[in-house]
Amino acid sequence: MSMDRLSQLFHDHPGQYLSGERLSEELNVSRTAIWKTIKKLEGAGYEFEASTRLGYKLIFQPDRLDADTIAKTLDTRSFGKKLLVEGEVTSTQDLARNAAEQGEAEGYLVIAEQQKNGRGRMGRGWVSPYGKGIWMSMVLRPPVPIHCAPQLTLLTAVALCRSLRRVTELNVGIKWPNDLLIDGRKISGILLESAAEDERLKHIVAGIGISVNLAANDYPEEMLEKAVSLRIAAGRPFDRTELIAAFLKEWEELYELFLQQGFRPIAELWESLAVSLGQKVLLTTPQGEVSGVPESLHDSGAIRVRREDGTLVTLFSAEMGEPLTK
Repeated sequence: MSMDRLSQLFHDHPGQYLSGERLSEELNVSRTAIWKTIKKLEGAGYEFEASTRLGYKLIFQPDRLDADTIAKTLDTRSFGKKLLVEGEVTSTQDLARNAAEQGEAEGYLVIAEQQKNGRGRMGRGWVSPYGKGIWMSMVLRPPVPIHCAPQLTLLTAVALCRSLRRVTELNVGIKWPNDLLIDGRKISGILLESAAEDERLKHIVAGIGISVNLAANDYPEEMLEKAVSLRIAAGRPFDRTELIAAFLKEWEELYELFLQQGFRPIAELWESLAVSLGQKVLLTTPQGEVSGVPESLHDSGAIRVRREDGTLVTLFSAEMGEPLTK
């Protein structure tokens, strides 16, 4: 039986329990078929409350991402003007990179309902279940030297943080270099991968994962202390198309500002949104551990850290730990 027929029955009876017997009679299929279709719907992002006495109640139905709807919602000049929306993919980053290598223009966007092999910084995996998040990658072709690539990572974080704050009214902040947090728990990851030629950026593939409508049981138990979704934080779901449109508009505007005026205006915005500054932390670098208080951004995008002996060190690559008690 089709998932659409069963989901329509729940849609027609909002907030109600429907027994397996009733569903079986209504759809003229076995109760086993009902159970199997419920499981398929759960795999597609639906959430049900099950009661042995009452049956099933639909408690969450994912919105569907549609390329035409997203295109009509966008208020951008080039970002997302050509886009591909897929169901399940290995990684949007791989699809966008292939498109970039084949000559797709700046702003080409790949969005997926689910990633089977989504990844973050340092090769870490990323939880990206079907229909509940924004898993996307976009092609950039900035006319800047390769050493500016880290600045674009920070720019992307600023654009995402500002747009999420505006749409959700949640207190989203940035942890250096590009993690977005709510009350210390991560809600988004950003990964920029670049290709260069003769010290110039050939292209950048910017990958963004946003945990939008995930429920607590979508996360491995050990992740719940460190990760959260917008839905969990706000106590309500969000329209993913609205979030995508708001982010792309903000991203494009800051990108154009960066190309016109350089990194300093972006750095000032980043510092105003950062949760990384002013607190003692332990940073793990390729050369070893550094303990100190991050104070500001260097013009390169690196972080300036005041060590306990009063010296100021500039770190270009580091893993920032949780704030240390003083």
